Amino acid sequence: MSSNPTILYTKTDEAPALATFSFLPIIRAFTKSSGIEVGFKDISLAGRILSQFPEYLSADQQVEDALAELGKLTQNPTTNIIKLPNISASLPQLLDAVAELQGQGFAIPNYPNNPQTDEEKSVKARYDKVRGSAVNPVLREGNSDRRAPKAVKTYAQNNPHRMGAWSADSKSHVAHMSGGDFFGSEQSRTFESATSLDIVHVGTDGQRTVLKSGVAVAAGEIVDTSRMSKAKLVAFIHQQIDDAKAQGVLFSVHLKATMMKVSDPIIFGHFVKAFYAELFTAFPEIEEQYGFNANNGIADLDGILEKLDADKRTAVEGKLAEIYAKRPDMAMVDSDKGITNLHVPNNVIIDASMPAALKTSGRMWNKEGKTQDTKFVIPDRSYAGMYQEVITFCKEHGAFDVTTMGSVSNVGLMAKKAEEYGSHDKTFEIASAGTVVVENNGEVVFSHTVEAGDIWRMCMVKDVAIRDWVKLAVTRARAVGAGVFWLNENRAHDAQLIQKVNAYLPEHNTEGLELHIASPEEAMKYTLQRVQAGQDTVSITGNVLRDYLTDLFPILELNTSAKMLSIVPLMKGGGLFETGAGGSAPKHVEQLVKENYLRWDSLGEFLALAVSLDHLSEVHGNAKAKVLGATLDEATTKLLQNNKSPARRLGQIDNRGSHFYLAMYWAQELAEQNDDADLKEQFSPIAKMLVANEERIVAELNSVQRQTVELEGYFNPSEAICAQIMRPSETFNTVIDSM
Repeated sequence: MSSNPTILYTKTDEAPALATFSFLPIIRAFTKSSGIEVGFKDISLAGRILSQFPEYLSADQQVEDALAELGKLTQNPTTNIIKLPNISASLPQLLDAVAELQGQGFAIPNYPNNPQTDEEKSVKARYDKVRGSAVNPVLREGNSDRRAPKAVKTYAQNNPHRMGAWSADSKSHVAHMSGGDFFGSEQSRTFESATSLDIVHVGTDGQRTVLKSGVAVAAGEIVDTSRMSKAKLVAFIHQQIDDAKAQGVLFSVHLKATMMKVSDPIIFGHFVKAFYAELFTAFPEIEEQYGFNANNGIADLDGILEKLDADKRTAVEGKLAEIYAKRPDMAMVDSDKGITNLHVPNNVIIDASMPAALKTSGRMWNKEGKTQDTKFVIPDRSYAGMYQEVITFCKEHGAFDVTTMGSVSNVGLMAKKAEEYGSHDKTFEIASAGTVVVENNGEVVFSHTVEAGDIWRMCMVKDVAIRDWVKLAVTRARAVGAGVFWLNENRAHDAQLIQKVNAYLPEHNTEGLELHIASPEEAMKYTLQRVQAGQDTVSITGNVLRDYLTDLFPILELNTSAKMLSIVPLMKGGGLFETGAGGSAPKHVEQLVKENYLRWDSLGEFLALAVSLDHLSEVHGNAKAKVLGATLDEATTKLLQNNKSPARRLGQIDNRGSHFYLAMYWAQELAEQNDDADLKEQFSPIAKMLVANEERIVAELNSVQRQTVELEGYFNPSEAICAQIMRPSETFNTVIDSM
């Protein structure tokens, strides 16, 4: 790596990746003269897949394991990473990506569902490293600081988005289990000294099966174990289906089958099996002969229907029609296409679906394309209740006023892979009845009675991560004015965490600081009261609640979570700057292909780059970087004030147009500042050229709209074609490339 200060930009997936082909050349052009290098690391799903199978590929096809390399660099105090949203692949997405890569000539192996040989087991293990939340645990070697920048909050207040009107008679509600879930079964303890644990299944016949051995535990680490009962889960699902029908509300399941890549696809599969139970009873061959996998959603049936003879297919479709007539209506992902909440698991993302519904009067879309009161089914009790508190609050007080509501930022405990619930190699679907025990040198420290099909998991959080989290929480709470730790003393894990919080808070100056510890339900009530009163609050949470709340509150406040400033101060001194929590927008890709119009808003990238430059200036003593960051912030504010973000309709500017305006405003700010004469001199003519050619450049950018484009791949599109599509203005390119 060069001795020049370096920013490592990431290639990810879908809309953010497409936008990068337009924005990265601008970044490099603006920073080059300041001695800043901007590297590019491929952590896309396709890139991650290919990196795992070098021996299957020719020399020119092999790619570096960029994610592993970035993981190592997080331990370097000078590291500076800008991380864009990526696909957290569900199994169907992984299989689609593998098929695409194979079709492009990459001879990678098929994904083995039931590996038998050592080679197949190795292949599956490597693919499973790529699935789900594979990127974030590697890069997030620090705790999370997420907040709405002042310019974004001000813009939202001055240009309030529409909020659905609430009715006190709304039937919408959250349903969760009352027993047999992870919350009720959780056991937790803090290990005072470093040790090693073994996870063992003991069958009813006494046979021992080691599920995982040698789990390293650091001194002071909290370890949790819990199980979800399959029998109680299935009974609960059937009860909720019947109740939704009786109440006349939509039936909707809310999980996170992408991030929770082991547990939640299994839970999702039980919803599919329960809702379509009569289908599988009438036609058992769908599973037994054709291998239908409920964990992949009812869409897995599509390929099977094509294999059936005409009479059998008609019979199956008739049974489906009967089921839809008898069952409650389901919440729709796409009413026009008939895609329901049970179609595929990667559509069921709680942190996106719940805020959208709560912003829309607590309702979801039905098959007629209209909103309807909904039963939000969230099986585990750990966090389900907080969403009910939002419903209760809004039924009483109505929708929030965007122009006056307070802001809720977040400090999230995620360093050192903290609390990766249901998403890692310590989560298991139990094969047979018995007991799962966790042993420490032969001594049983945790024990759960289990039945076949139960889900058992172990979660861990290191003491060093907790200490850093408490420190960051106090810092941010003091800056904001108040903060609350979302911890439930009646939950085993939280009780351990509360002890540590109470031990570490005295290490910091908390005098006069409004700082509380409350259960998620009580914390939500407290926070909503402050929001309504126009007061700002820091939510201080574990990793999963960090994920949920940094979508919920920004969507209510700003209409999107993609505009949040997301900073991860790495524990070794480096910086990870994330570009928002808005996902990777697959529908935006679909629109680009059909209409050559990309609606993705790169505001998150603008915000992240500014703080990245500021951090780089401090670490390397690079005064020019500080000027670049400060002027970029001013340019971003001007972009918002002048409404130059991507428009929603064709004929106006899209993502590429917003990049042009950002560049023009940035050049203007650099030309007008007085802190660096060299930058002022360099960018004065650039600003004049961009202003003089504004009309021409916008016309060139917009002229390509309403045309179809071919990316030559969805997960692994052609980089040359993407660059051509995303840089259609010859005039603008000439200015940027000349720099």
